[in-house]
Amino acid sequence: MITRLRSLTTRWTVLVPVLAVVLLAFTWGRDLPGAVVALVTLVLAGAVLAAVHHAEVVAHRVGEPFGSLVLAVAVTIIEVALIVTLMADGGGKSSTLARDTVFAAVMITCNGIVGVCLLVASLRHGLAVFNPEGTGAALATVATLATLSLVLPTFTTSKPGPEFSGVQLTFAAVSSLILYGLFVATQTVRHRDYFLPITRQGEVITDDDHADAPSARTARTSLGLLGLALIGVVGLAKGVSPTIESGVEAAGLPHAVVGVIIALLVLLPETIAALRSARRDRVQTSLNLALGSAMASIGLTIPAVALASIWLSGPLVLGLGSTHMVLLALTVVVSSLTVVPGRATPLQGGVHLVLFAAYLELAINP
Repeated sequence: MITRLRSLTTRWTVLVPVLAVVLLAFTWGRDLPGAVVALVTLVLAGAVLAAVHHAEVVAHRVGEPFGSLVLAVAVTIIEVALIVTLMADGGGKSSTLARDTVFAAVMITCNGIVGVCLLVASLRHGLAVFNPEGTGAALATVATLATLSLVLPTFTTSKPGPEFSGVQLTFAAVSSLILYGLFVATQTVRHRDYFLPITRQGEVITDDDHADAPSARTARTSLGLLGLALIGVVGLAKGVSPTIESGVEAAGLPHAVVGVIIALLVLLPETIAALRSARRDRVQTSLNLALGSAMASIGLTIPAVALASIWLSGPLVLGLGSTHMVLLALTVVVSSLTVVPGRATPLQGGVHLVLFAAYLELAINP
């Protein structure tokens, strides 16, 4: 019976990513009726769960912190492709698309994912413990990237409005790539032990003892299926976005809410993977996923839209408004105070979740 259940699980995680991509091919760029939207939503949920499964297989094979880096980069690359595709469609709303998506990703990861993981780990295990050296380095990189790319455009004067000039945008793009490259080198080569889970006594956990590592062939297969699942998640999310947009408009909510919903769907695989790690008392892995996703979202999106702006018409608005800058500043301050001790109680998790709730409330009611 157990063997049959395992076989069914394996087949399900293989079939759903393929089904998601096939469904995406038939629905891309078309107006979908209600029944098809329901089917797409169901397959989308299945693709999210399949992506988490295959990401964990790959992560178990390559070990930390490479495993969390694979999922974060894979999701972000496909997310960037989606942003550039939507910007190419044109329209007045596309000028702020990159800014809104990146900021939503930062708030979701740094407050939503971090908050719920700290809360779950501390309630389940008494305290959430992690390595402050690695987490602090990740947070410093995220704060720098966010300030250079999202805050400075509001105050520059070379070009009217919250926009960069060509030279400034080039500098921001190159700086983002350099900082992200330096961080990846630090995380995976020079100071890899800073990003590994630790015990209550502060000892680094180098081996994962919950199961035998999968074979190289299994890991390669899961890596390919992970890519298919993520393509399905992002593509199907775009497919249902007109329905979401219609629902948001019918409810009288601001258009920015659509971006928040899409960002939540895209980041759902990382959220589930981070929560599973937190439940296993691997909070450092959860933080690697959260902060790594925020960093990759900025460090890859800004260079991509800078390159795309060469042939895309219309303005590229990157500067945040005053309300969002206050939320970003408070997030950086609170995150710094959370990281420094290297351990967290349910209070810290609750504070981050309240900040995330404030972001959502202001998105709904600016």
